[in-house]
Amino acid sequence: MNRYRPRTLALELGMIATALVVGFPVYVLANLAARPASDTSSPIRPTGSPTLENFTHAWQQGALGGALANSVLVTACSVAIVLAVSALAAYPLARVTARWSRSTYLLVLLGLVLPFQLASLPLYQTMRDLGLLGTPWALVLFHSGLQVPFTVFLYVGFLRALPRDFEDAALIDGCTPLQGFRYVVLPMLKPVTVTALVLNAVAVWNDFFTPLLYLSGSDRQTMPVAIAGFVGQYVTDWNLIFAALVISILPVLLVYFLLQRIIINGFAGGLRG
Repeated sequence: MNRYRPRTLALELGMIATALVVGFPVYVLANLAARPASDTSSPIRPTGSPTLENFTHAWQQGALGGALANSVLVTACSVAIVLAVSALAAYPLARVTARWSRSTYLLVLLGLVLPFQLASLPLYQTMRDLGLLGTPWALVLFHSGLQVPFTVFLYVGFLRALPRDFEDAALIDGCTPLQGFRYVVLPMLKPVTVTALVLNAVAVWNDFFTPLLYLSGSDRQTMPVAIAGFVGQYVTDWNLIFAALVISILPVLLVYFLLQRIIINGFAGGLRG
């Protein structure tokens, strides 16, 4: 039998302390989001009469419906393109041993070193020449290029740890390299694909600078830019800001709960690998 030892107590206390540290900002966020504007007491004190008016006002004043739709569109399209391009690019980079493969891989990794802010002006001019300014497709094109180097890095590292026995057997049976990737390798990439999906989706969803740059002056904003619109030079309604933040978080939590088993299994598979 496992005895309850002092080490177990210390671990439990540490987990409780960690949960309190993580949960405290969430409590403040939800508490202020449901607090009437007339209540100016400490944000730590529980709200005595919670209301949903802040959510209604934030939704109407910030046009969050359109911003939410734009964020979903940009995130879904960008992540889908990044995963498809990165997986297809990483496979030959990880399997081919020629000199050009290593050189190409190092060239791709250069995208991790160079900050994209250095190319902000040329990229802006390119988007303008393509007629994409003020449209979500400018963001999709931008993120599809920006996130590829990091995602290729994840895929290549995972592919190099996979044995080639199954692929060789598929090639002997008559599969082409592309068929071997589609039917043999791709299912084994599920752990790293889930990891890349989560990391890229969070990065694209929370991006503020790029939508502010490429969608400036248009009525097609994303959630971070729409929320920033509640901050004024002289007056800032924090209750509406916190309510808008809760609205922005809900879609991410909904997707997580719907895909919870897949995400956990994917991470667990990556740890076992």
